Amino acid sequence: MDFKIIHIDETDSTNRWLKEQRDDTSLCVVADYQTAGKGCGTNSWESERGKNLTFSVMLHPVEIPASGQFRISEAVSVALCTTLEAYIYNKVEIKWPNDIYVGDQKICGILIENRLQGSTIVDSIVGIGLNVNQQVFRSDAPNPVSMYQLVGHEIDRTALLDAFLKALDETMASETVATDYRRRLYRRDGFYAYRDGHGDFQAKLLNVLDDGRLVLLDTEGNPRSYAFKEVQYII
Repeated sequence: MDFKIIHIDETDSTNRWLKEQRDDTSLCVVADYQTAGKGCGTNSWESERGKNLTFSVMLHPVEIPASGQFRISEAVSVALCTTLEAYIYNKVEIKWPNDIYVGDQKICGILIENRLQGSTIVDSIVGIGLNVNQQVFRSDAPNPVSMYQLVGHEIDRTALLDAFLKALDETMASETVATDYRRRLYRRDGFYAYRDGHGDFQAKLLNVLDDGRLVLLDTEGNPRSYAFKEVQYII
């Protein structure tokens, strides 16, 4: 994919900006600052002006049926891990469904909005907030980390974006993206603490199904299946 990259100084949301600019080309809009950057649900995203990468990408994944739309989340997550691994020495992992973690700290969030028509994905807007050169986080977010904090120097954001777009092009076409996604999962080995609507429990990660549901195996040997937002990691 050849992305048309558009740089803007400020917007409330790069995802919303792209929705208003929809066309048949592969677009990438990068903002120096988002006044209302969002994560999934009601989550907000803290980002200091001009320090990080806050951007959205418009995809037209015509080869992926609506029933397989989780593949987009897999491809984006794997592409981010691949990109970051070239810059930092720490292990980069995917916290289901698509947060990017280094250790127990969040370095990147992803918000994907797919527009469907019957069994077809008309287009997909992928919003990404990647902590790059921010040195201090002041919000009440529990566990943010930036590339600067990990490597001790500033990163060229333009080169970083170019590297990600190249990696995304490769992962979208990859036949092994589902396997690559699962082997990079955060807490993929051992038992950890989780919380669902019934309370806290210990479980290990068993699988992520093709439709994106998380399957955990609790200490009683019972599998538990969850859609997004139905279970919480206790960190």
